[in-house]
Amino acid sequence: MASPVELARHVAGFDSDGVRHMQRLFRTWSLIADLALADVLLLAPVASPNVDSDDPPFIVLANVRPSTSPTLYTHDPIGDRHRPDNRPLVADAWRNEELVQGRVAFGPHFPEGEADILAAPFWFEGHKLGVVLRERKVTQRQQIQLETTYNALADRLLQMVSDGIFPFVGSGDPQYGAPRVGDGVLVLDADRRVTFQSPNAVSALHRLGIHRSPAGQRLADIGLDDSFVRSAFALCKGVTQELERGDEVTVTSRCIPLLEKGVVDGAFVLVRDISELKRRDRLLLSKDATIREIHHRVKNNLQTISSLLRLQARRVESEEGRAALDESVRRIAAIAIVHETLANDAAEDASGDDAPFLDVAKPLVRMIEEGLGSRDDPIRFEITGDAGRLPLIRSIPLAVVLTELIQNVVDHAFPDHVHPDGGRRVRVDFDTDDHELRVSVSDNGQGPPEGFDFAEARGLGLTLVNTFVTTELSGSITMTDGDGTDELPGTTTQLSFPRTWEDRVVGPALD
Repeated sequence: MASPVELARHVAGFDSDGVRHMQRLFRTWSLIADLALADVLLLAPVASPNVDSDDPPFIVLANVRPSTSPTLYTHDPIGDRHRPDNRPLVADAWRNEELVQGRVAFGPHFPEGEADILAAPFWFEGHKLGVVLRERKVTQRQQIQLETTYNALADRLLQMVSDGIFPFVGSGDPQYGAPRVGDGVLVLDADRRVTFQSPNAVSALHRLGIHRSPAGQRLADIGLDDSFVRSAFALCKGVTQELERGDEVTVTSRCIPLLEKGVVDGAFVLVRDISELKRRDRLLLSKDATIREIHHRVKNNLQTISSLLRLQARRVESEEGRAALDESVRRIAAIAIVHETLANDAAEDASGDDAPFLDVAKPLVRMIEEGLGSRDDPIRFEITGDAGRLPLIRSIPLAVVLTELIQNVVDHAFPDHVHPDGGRRVRVDFDTDDHELRVSVSDNGQGPPEGFDFAEARGLGLTLVNTFVTTELSGSITMTDGDGTDELPGTTTQLSFPRTWEDRVVGPALD
């Protein structure tokens, strides 16, 4: 099934501005559905050279069901097409460019009875886009005051839709915890005085420590900051504000002004107690800070261990012993860089357990580069591609593997007699998709020894590489002559592995 945006563009002929305004309606029209206790649909005429432009069929672009009452639609009406005689109120609202109301008998998809329908032409900057349709079942039950108040507010919003005023353009929406009709409603008159309060709104005010009845008073008179209400009246747009009482209670409030002929003659305020959401948010921030502090302390502890090993290396007389300790220091430093990156990662979606691996690879390469003794014949390092974000369980073994591979190139690819044209070069390439990461280390050195088999390597460094890749990373590794071009004709080591533990290839289950 096509999405509402695809239907709007390719069937109804919406341009980019029209699509954006339609999406603006989608962010706010649950208000109409909840207040009207009804289903709300957006229909638009089909735009096609084969369709009569004076009497086109209509297509349902989207719908929203109410959260305050049962829906009439047990099926998904998106994409349904209707002839004008099948939806006469929609056709009348479209042709006459005004609000149309009436009752119709239910069609074959609905139970017996009648539907109370209100159709409002949907405008954007003087151009008709479609028709917003409100549908609810007619009942003989007498409505209570809350329901009649809600219905009146919904009718006002639909009138504003017909006037091309609603949804508001440039009205900021709350980031999270947006209040809905069921959370609590306060209705204000043109003088910003409360004329109606729902029971849930009264409860929210009580949470803020306000026990006086707001009826007939402005919010400022009962001890609330009503600057957001005054802003909504002045700007003729919806305005949201969070009201707090200490660290324990937070109520978010959104004022929706009601306009007639461009003049605000009232408003309603949605209020929601988001204290629990805020508490969870603070807990998450505290947890995130704790995780980052742990990474920072692990990094410090690893650096302390490295310092102790360096001190020990200075007291070791054996050249082989000092080299072994230096290699251990380098491996520990690679792990410390991972923890430092996780501690410092400031991405908004960072979880404290993953980080961009390029932020690990770059300092790793610098560390090896700075450890080289020769300044007369330096090795030029290059990193290409992007590894994306990797979890800790992938970052640490990959950091150790990458360190060993680069150090192996430094130690063995460029003996004294090898001086390639253009200087000594090492390139690290990253290539990734949603499930797999591929890494290659290439050089323009002398290439691997004849008959070399990576799987049979007995050196500690390559043994670690082989073990980490095949076990910790669940991947594979190969070593070949050159990178497939004349640019780096030495050795290319390629490894690939699943990005996450869940992406690994799992064999058949054992009985």
